[in-house]
Amino acid sequence: MVLIDTPALYYRAFYSVPDSIVNDDKMPVNAVRGVLDAIAAMIRRLGSDRVVATMDADWRPEFRTAIMPEYKAARVRDEEAGTEIPEQLAAQLPLLRRVLDAAGIPLAEVDGTEADDVIATMAAESRTPVVIVSPDRDLLALLDADRDVTVLRPRKGGEWEAIAAEDLPEMYGVPDGTRYRELAALRGDPSDGLPGAPGIGEKTAATLLAGFGSLEAIIRAAKAGVKTGGLSPKRAQTLIEHEDALDATVRVMTCLTDVDHGIDLEAIPYPLDRAAVEAAALGQNISRSVRSLLDALEEQRPTSAGTATFAAAAVPSVSAPLPWSQCRLVGFDLETTGVDPATARIVTAAFVESAQQVRTWLADPGIEIPESARAVHGITTEYAAANGLPAAEVVAALCAVLAELKAENGVLVGHNIVYDLSVLAAEVRRHQPHVDLSAILPAVVDTYVVDRQVEPRRRGKRTLTQTALRWNVSLLDAHDAAADALAALEIARALAGSSVDVAGLTCTEIMAAQGTWKRAQAEDLQSWLRLNRDPLAVVDASWPMAADVRLDSDHHNL
Repeated sequence: MVLIDTPALYYRAFYSVPDSIVNDDKMPVNAVRGVLDAIAAMIRRLGSDRVVATMDADWRPEFRTAIMPEYKAARVRDEEAGTEIPEQLAAQLPLLRRVLDAAGIPLAEVDGTEADDVIATMAAESRTPVVIVSPDRDLLALLDADRDVTVLRPRKGGEWEAIAAEDLPEMYGVPDGTRYRELAALRGDPSDGLPGAPGIGEKTAATLLAGFGSLEAIIRAAKAGVKTGGLSPKRAQTLIEHEDALDATVRVMTCLTDVDHGIDLEAIPYPLDRAAVEAAALGQNISRSVRSLLDALEEQRPTSAGTATFAAAAVPSVSAPLPWSQCRLVGFDLETTGVDPATARIVTAAFVESAQQVRTWLADPGIEIPESARAVHGITTEYAAANGLPAAEVVAALCAVLAELKAENGVLVGHNIVYDLSVLAAEVRRHQPHVDLSAILPAVVDTYVVDRQVEPRRRGKRTLTQTALRWNVSLLDAHDAAADALAALEIARALAGSSVDVAGLTCTEIMAAQGTWKRAQAEDLQSWLRLNRDPLAVVDASWPMAADVRLDSDHHNL
């Protein structure tokens, strides 16, 4: 069972996903998209549609503020209403609720309690393994060797960190969740109004707990004048002076495990109503995220008698090949040492399925990174040599991902992907000559080629940045491999949404079509160049990769 700490996720998404993502009424929907993408990623990662979205019915419950009035007091934005939530975020929550409810994901909230209390209760009641999805470290207090509970926390770069009870000793120096709560009480958390013990940080708290076994034992030793185990006279005096505050902090941080949430855990998952989900999403600019969530849920719910019958008519027969737009799409991008595919070396690489599903590599290219390349992607020769993997390892890893994607009938997406694949082909010949790249290459969608086919008369450049602007795709950090790969992925989905004919092509058909389109586009460009710039100009029409590529100023990579 997957328990989502929904408030923690929507705050995280609200402040990390661009607020330029708006609906038809120009209202931000960034938090909604971020949460839906995260839940879809968790369903796929964990292989389970038994998901509950827990909510804060009261983010400062009375029973906690009665113990410690300063609990979360610094977060209050409106004294009269007692709220902490920004107006632009609050406006998005009804939409999030409608989508999750229609998707069959129950919303669990109990008057007078926080989401943490609902999570703790459900974790205690569950008869199956539980995964708690939350960036909140306080939930590590629920980890116990006697229960199969894991906390999944987001990390930088789109990665997720799974923490179980057996990980606590190495990570925090404590044996279980109960001791972690006491460590957190000693450490304190100013953002929650939890003062901690002045001068005692996480490492010192872990040392004291390891030496004495519990917070109660530490206080007892301090009062007895013990001077070993990290308990200096100054620390002992501090702990004695703050004993009541530490006791209150532990009580405030202890989650309830007996709240009446009213949900039959055995009945989860609830039925999914695709039509209601799509109706809720209409005009909200969340179609990609909704599609990803629905697909993730339906992957876990094979159609059978009495199950998902509402979707039966929309599911193609097993023997019929899927349109490329309904396959697993993975964005791909490289940042390199130069613009010539034959000599350029990989510096960074990324495969991206969503903002939360990102795999990146930093390579030591084995050669000097020119200043012109460093100015684009920001990586120096020294940094790559000190922190990057050997190029051969990175190339092998990229080939393994491509082979896996092909085996799953997935689709590789990139912008002007001829360059990236040509660089990779040269690197394969250089470092993994036994690998036949063409044999492991999945179906490819090149947003540069498809965009020119869908809107052939559009004026202006077709760089990734300009193409992203045209299709209302956010590109925060151009020339970052992960950001570029994600932008290409979203452009591909936007292109599919703009052209039924293009979206309906199978993988085989889109591959053949792009080869034809690329040849025609190359011929047009060659004719223009010969007429206006160079009578001998030659534009290579090879696709999806070429041994020798002539790049023009429209290319977006370095």
